[in-house]
Amino acid sequence: MLSIETLRKEIEEGIAGFKFKREPIGLYDPIEYSMSLGGKRLRPVMCLAACSLFTDNYRQAMPAALALEMFHNFTLLHDDVMDNADIRRNQPTVKAKYGVNTAILSGDEMLIEAYKLLALTDSPAFSLVLSTFSQTATEVCEGQQYDMEFETRTDVTLAQYLEMIRLKTAVLLAGAIKIGALIGGGNAHDIEALYNYSIDLGLAFQLQDDLLDTFGDEKTFGKAIGGDIMENKKTYLLISALENADADQKKELLRWIGDTNAQRDAKVKAVRDLYEATGARKATEAKMEALYSKAMETLREMNISAEGKRFFADFGNMLLKRNR
Repeated sequence: MLSIETLRKEIEEGIAGFKFKREPIGLYDPIEYSMSLGGKRLRPVMCLAACSLFTDNYRQAMPAALALEMFHNFTLLHDDVMDNADIRRNQPTVKAKYGVNTAILSGDEMLIEAYKLLALTDSPAFSLVLSTFSQTATEVCEGQQYDMEFETRTDVTLAQYLEMIRLKTAVLLAGAIKIGALIGGGNAHDIEALYNYSIDLGLAFQLQDDLLDTFGDEKTFGKAIGGDIMENKKTYLLISALENADADQKKELLRWIGDTNAQRDAKVKAVRDLYEATGARKATEAKMEALYSKAMETLREMNISAEGKRFFADFGNMLLKRNR
């Protein structure tokens, strides 16, 4: 199989071929700007990789791979509006650079462009590709809605949180891999196994992100530690702490959550200490490990080439920053 870097280069070449220099400039310039901001391109890369498991002609999945990247960036435009975010990938967001209305409208056009790209897919499995893409898009929206609703709730359960991040984060990676495998002509059993592997890996990745945001090193994490704590975001850590705290610990944790004027360093330290004392950190680490192990077990049991198994195992290790 080709390396991730080789596949990423092909995706970048495909993105560079997009032609958005057309009227009205106010609609299309923000799209070109958004797509030029870079990113890891992991979803389109893994779409091509999944296709290559079953056929040498992996480039037949290129239109779908580019459609997935266009869709992903569309969601970022709208996320930045909902989050009132001004910076993404160390650059001004479309919302900040062009305004809220433009971010909404250009985002809408990106969704349309994604479907136009997907329509270029030449595959006997196109109807399944289309339904998978559409179902994935729906689930991403459902996840975003749950995430917004959770902001004002204090009764979110661990199961509800896992379902939210499955929808918001994991299904797009899993959908990309499933679409690539469908185009490549994979059998139903292997495609389902690949999807399940991707879901579990995506969930483990999000739990790792929760942990890094609270306990990571700012130099390696790339942003200030404690953002989730300051925003009172519902994470596996917070929900575990609330579920496992004794009366005094829960009272203190709720006090910090309710303190909107708390000094950052004091709040982050206090809540981190509570995560340790209640066992929330260990519980989150254990769940992350269980999900990762489940993903790797699913991969080992798949009826694909040894080379393919190594590629996807290496991808999982890279995603979770592990050494084999």
